Amino acid sequence: MYRILNINRNVRSIRRYRQIITVMGGYGLGQLLEYLNLGQVVALSRRMLRRPSKAAHLSAPERLRLALEELGPTFIKLGQLLSTRADIIPPAFVQELARLQDEIPCIDFEEIKVQIEHELGVPLENRFLRVEPVAIAGASIAQVHRATLVTGEDVVVKVRRPGVMGAVETDIDILMGVALLLERHMARSDIYDPVGVVREFSYTIRREMDLSREGHAIERIRDNFKGYPDLHFPQVYWEATAKGVLTTEYVDGIKVSDICAIEKAGLDRREIARRGATAFLKMVLEHGFFHGDPHPGNVMILPNNVICLLDYGMVGRLDPAVKRYLTDVLGAVIDRDVEGLAYIVAEAGDAGENVNMHALKKGLAEFIDSYFDIPLKEIVVGRMLLEFIDLVSTHRIKVHPDLTMLVKVLVVVEGMGRKLDPDFDMVGHLRPFLEREFRQQHSPGRLLREMEQGLEGYLTLARNLPRELKEILNKINRNKFRIDLEHRGLDRFSRELDRSANRVCLSLIIAALLIGSSIAMQTNRGPMLWGLPVFAFFGYSCAGIVGIWWMIAILRSGRL
Repeated sequence: MYRILNINRNVRSIRRYRQIITVMGGYGLGQLLEYLNLGQVVALSRRMLRRPSKAAHLSAPERLRLALEELGPTFIKLGQLLSTRADIIPPAFVQELARLQDEIPCIDFEEIKVQIEHELGVPLENRFLRVEPVAIAGASIAQVHRATLVTGEDVVVKVRRPGVMGAVETDIDILMGVALLLERHMARSDIYDPVGVVREFSYTIRREMDLSREGHAIERIRDNFKGYPDLHFPQVYWEATAKGVLTTEYVDGIKVSDICAIEKAGLDRREIARRGATAFLKMVLEHGFFHGDPHPGNVMILPNNVICLLDYGMVGRLDPAVKRYLTDVLGAVIDRDVEGLAYIVAEAGDAGENVNMHALKKGLAEFIDSYFDIPLKEIVVGRMLLEFIDLVSTHRIKVHPDLTMLVKVLVVVEGMGRKLDPDFDMVGHLRPFLEREFRQQHSPGRLLREMEQGLEGYLTLARNLPRELKEILNKINRNKFRIDLEHRGLDRFSRELDRSANRVCLSLIIAALLIGSSIAMQTNRGPMLWGLPVFAFFGYSCAGIVGIWWMIAILRSGRL
């Protein structure tokens, strides 16, 4: 009946389905399906998941986090992605999913050695003098070992775990089946777009499993900052790098979160905060390509206040349209322009007929008023943008996924800046970039190019219109013109109609049995059992059994 039942019906998938259901049930998350209005699937899941929760004392977001961690790499990465989607996930879940621990026990070095040799296509000794058998870090997708190249350089080797690709592909198939169910049965699925979320996730995790892409990301960001001495980027050693192995320079520095060590080394905390904010804003607003996971463990401080970013497995991109949207939104908020902000949001978010513009403007006015009396230097930009995304999503307006990821990164960067420098002013760092971007967007050269592009689009439309109209007319003449109509939201109505029809038929059957048995009782003819006609006795018995079974089914479903 459902497409999820047709996905990957092999032994591994069935076993994985069972494991997912068991783990979710063990954490008391069977109610999640009911919350998502999955109709008939809810009743099935409630029967399968009705067991005591081993974490009943925890909140729902905490239980979901623990369940995702137990389910392994794919679900950990999915949770991390969802933690960047404040537009579709409630704030409590966003905060809890941000705590997901992507740390699992490291596997035996012999397996890692085989994996390295398989990926590089040569014996280990051809590339490395030594590889430390004990990993220095282990995550769900890969683990990291220190090593020395045959040429003498100290490096770190990131190795993809054996078998992880097959496990991830199985989980993606399962998640896509669940997403299809959600799209059919969940209220407001057009806003949440579960299939789109899974597609985005599958694209992201497949790229992350290709470690050579991470090497290319390092080099792209390094090229963007060529001649910029405040940042250092690890060198990639391509002769020891493949899709499942990444070898980079070993960087020995101080973690940005270790304030005592930074001060002891005589480094300037305020200068580090300034350089970090400037570098991040340049990545976003100038380059449109930024580090997507700059948590304190991935930021090292080197001598002379130089900042080194590690782990480029997750990167974000902002195309010119999203970048313009971001600068327009920030500019409107700083200028407290409610009308302009409402127009920007509605136009970029493809606001449909269901969006109440009056309520949207009122919400935006209250949002801006809440920051009216706060000095600009005291505004926490990341938190402000999270509130903005939550407000916009409440009004059924879509937010670009890259923008939500950017906001999460901004929250982390701003938090590190304030920890380094209590007087850190993100708005002050942001204003010059916004002003420069605004000048570029409204420069005569940019406006002329946009006019040329628009005119070229109209010319293309005029050139193609006669041919396309001719094709439509030819199809009409050949009786091959067809219009496909898709009725959305009728599945639940159809199921309820079928259920009601079944109940009516069952009622008629019970009524017929009772009436027929009563007539047979009056005749007193035919075989007798305990002084009653056999046909009457069996008729009453069948009616009673069916009636009791029906009442039990109704009571268990919770719908009278």
